[in-house]
Amino acid sequence: MPVVLRLKGYKFWFYEADLDEPPHIHAGKQGKEAKYWLNPITPARIHGFRPQELVEIERIIAEHKREILDAWEKEQSKRVSR
Repeated sequence: MPVVLRLKGYKFWFYEADLDEPPHIHAGKQGKEAKYWLNPITPARIHGFRPQELVEIERIIAEHKREILDAWEKEQSKRVSR
């Protein structure tokens, strides 16, 4: 479970088992979790977050999208070379 980013109390990661899916990121904080597709940035699943928290999560994802996609591609390339 590579953690890509920690910011404002949120943790952003993806699961290696999910690398067969389109690019996405999981966000979590205090037992709450959401999954967002990256192209375009849209929620796939939300558990426990309030609407204003989701706005903040989406803003963070948008600001760090390139970094997140680079990490996604790096992990995918590791799988291909195995």
